[in-house]
Amino acid sequence: HTSALSLQKYYPPDFDPAKIPKLKLPKDRQYVVRLMAPFNMRCKTCGEYIYKGKKFNARKETVQNEVYLGLPIFRFYIKCTRCLAEITFKTDPENTDYTMEHGATRNFQAEKLLEEEEKRMQREREEEELNNPMKVLENRTKDSKLEMEVLENLQELKELNQRQANVDFEAMLKQYKEYEEEQKRREQE
Repeated sequence: HTSALSLQKYYPPDFDPAKIPKLKLPKDRQYVVRLMAPFNMRCKTCGEYIYKGKKFNARKETVQNEVYLGLPIFRFYIKCTRCLAEITFKTDPENTDYTMEHGATRNFQAEKLLEEEEKRMQREREEEELNNPMKVLENRTKDSKLEMEVLENLQELKELNQRQANVDFEAMLKQYKEYEEEQKRREQE
């Protein structure tokens, strides 16, 4: 008994999967993918701003002769939303980021610069501590001092808030009592 929707396929007895001709695909084959702009950029042709997160239909290809630790690098082609000029950018696995290739300029990234600055400071500090055991102690003392200051400031703020809350509460009670007395006086009159 076979159902109308048969899922079995017939394989002839002399079937050999190795004889199926392989599809020869070009190395630099392009695919159409849907993606979001990975950063803010500005078109060089018309000056249009393209914001991070804007969705595009892009052509994607593997960049030939470029790998990073065995990872392929991809190139994406998008079109400017205003003048349809072509903009290309590539993946940058080394910095877990993307690099602008051509057609647009990448807008200023304060966040990235800050991160790099922090990393540099951390590296410098680690190098300093490696050669100087006293520096380790100094830095630890500085850190705990900073932490104590932050905690103290927090405590002060909490107390201030508490004081204000208490004052307001007292004032409200007083106002309510006065209002009640005023009501009683009116009733008696």
